[in-house]
Amino acid sequence: MQFLKTVIYVDSVEEVLDFYYQAFGLSACGLSEDGDYGELDTGQVLLAFATHPVAQAQFKQSYIRSQPKQPALGFELTLGCENVAKSYDKAVAAGAEPLSPPAQKGEHTQAYVRSIEGTLVALISVE
Repeated sequence: MQFLKTVIYVDSVEEVLDFYYQAFGLSACGLSEDGDYGELDTGQVLLAFATHPVAQAQFKQSYIRSQPKQPALGFELTLGCENVAKSYDKAVAAGAEPLSPPAQKGEHTQAYVRSIEGTLVALISVE
């Protein structure tokens, strides 16, 4: 078995793809004609977004819609970056909610933001 991608359900795929480009420099590598599905090039595993109606149609009662203004769901995305402080500032300037400013955690610098669709994003230093 191989882990292929993560899909996050959102209100507007195009808006979220643009945010992830502005905030984290991740480029879109695909967007459906109807705008209901899009993918980001992360270099490894795909990070994809689809609209809430797609999820509601597929999962029926097994789907709970995330709400950006409510507490975050129980997962995070972790992005490795060379300069956590610069990446944190760039994400906040693009509209991310600042949660935890850059701080040294053991061998790494780490910070947290919440993206516009409500996902927790950890920024971790990599060399």
